[in-house]
Amino acid sequence: MRASAELVPMGTITAQLGQRIEVGDGPKGTRLLVDVTSVEVESDRLRASLAATDAADWLTVGSDDSVGCVDVRLTLKTDDGAYIYVEYGGRADMASGLIVTAPTFQTGDERYAWLNRIQAVGAGALGEDGVLTYSLYEVVLSAA
Repeated sequence: MRASAELVPMGTITAQLGQRIEVGDGPKGTRLLVDVTSVEVESDRLRASLAATDAADWLTVGSDDSVGCVDVRLTLKTDDGAYIYVEYGGRADMASGLIVTAPTFQTGDERYAWLNRIQAVGAGALGEDGVLTYSLYEVVLSAA
């Protein structure tokens, strides 16, 4: 048996990036801490915004400054009061501002339990104004 994957559109995530702190060079590369000051999630099945001041990217940039390794964690609150923890890693093209990520979700709220079972993929672009916009997709597997 073989598996195939389809990307099914889920919605958009818009994030405003804030303060950036350069920690410096370490064994994994140059570490940057980038504060995420706001997040809005818009989709047919989910509307949410940032729940707390816990959102940041612990970005690591390689020695040639061309690729960033994204490491983001945040907590969302839906418009109907549920909390959802989100974490994702990925790769950023530091020159173009294009980013690909693989978000996962955790929630104890039964209305959103479907999020606990999915793998998502985000295709993002960072604007000059510090606004990061992702198109979010659910990865749907099937036997081929």
